[in-house]
Amino acid sequence: MPIRFDLQGDRTCCDERLCNVSEGGLCFVTKVMLDTGLAIRVTIPVLGEQFAVDGIVAWCRPVVGGYEVGVRFVSQQDRFSVRMVEQLCYIEDYRLQAEREEGRHLTSEQAAEEWIERFADRFPGLH
Repeated sequence: MPIRFDLQGDRTCCDERLCNVSEGGLCFVTKVMLDTGLAIRVTIPVLGEQFAVDGIVAWCRPVVGGYEVGVRFVSQQDRFSVRMVEQLCYIEDYRLQAEREEGRHLTSEQAAEEWIERFADRFPGLH
């Protein structure tokens, strides 16, 4: 999933890819080393909209080609909102896959209904 991040007070944005989302935050890989404790804003494009969430850099470790960065969400609401965004991304991927592999043209609502019926029970919840 593509994301964009910027640091508080810094107008420079970096486009990256989201690695995963957990209960308390998210992880992405970047070529930029980020200091622990930095305030960060992550923007995730979903179905033509831009969803933004504020966080704190929790950790940054070197990986091949850059740095893996863990971001801790600032608020409880952000935790739930990001999980909803993640579900929307899965649903959109499902819609595109149905079109590509089966030739079925589903609306976003139809894809959501099918995805929920087939996969929602396997989608990990927040505790």
